[in-house]
Amino acid sequence: QVQLAESGGGLVQPGGSLRLSCAASGSISGINAMGWYRQAPGKERELVAYILSGGFAYYVASVKGRVAISRDNAKNMVYLQMNSLKPEDTAVYYCKGGSNVVEMHSGSWGQGTQVTVSS
Repeated sequence: QVQLAESGGGLVQPGGSLRLSCAASGSISGINAMGWYRQAPGKERELVAYILSGGFAYYVASVKGRVAISRDNAKNMVYLQMNSLKPEDTAVYYCKGGSNVVEMHSGSWGQGTQVTVSS
């Protein structure tokens, strides 16, 4: 089973940018859906974005236009470029994968990477 490790979080001022990275321990070429989730303090975990192997990408309305998800199958990496960050983007961000979106939602979660947007 491919293990995923998130990195790239940090403290950034409102309006700033961050690029999150998700490194897979094995090939992601056969993993159709790769996505990013986040969980803010006191809130439920939510899907932020996902990308399918064919290139289709989905974004939750609150990040649309500010965030871009990408995948590099050759490097077994998934990225989340976040721009124009807002305080409400503060959360722990997690990377997940699955043969479809339903499977992507299931299974265990990694450590995540903390994103804090604050002045």
